[in-house]
Amino acid sequence: MADFSTSDDPQLSTIGGVRDSSGDAIFTVPVEISVVLGQATLRVHQLLKLGRGAVVELDQRTDQPVEIFANDVLVARGEVTIADGDRIGVTLTELVRSIYTK
Repeated sequence: MADFSTSDDPQLSTIGGVRDSSGDAIFTVPVEISVVLGQATLRVHQLLKLGRGAVVELDQRTDQPVEIFANDVLVARGEVTIADGDRIGVTLTELVRSIYTK
């Protein structure tokens, strides 16, 4: 997992502008990031038939953006990329207007 510590750079560039992040406890709160590649619906008997090497076809096409969630809230969309050779990454292409912004 990547470490995005703010201790190296106390000036944090955010959507709202640059702010001083030193001393702010909010920046130490963990946030779980999830990326949804697609979805599929299977019946129980189909699920039970799955074995090693089985491919589950998702509803997402390869040219469509994936959805990025922060603590189960959709925050962005992006493209799947290869990072550091054998690691999967996501490039953010669109920020989603949050239900929490006014």
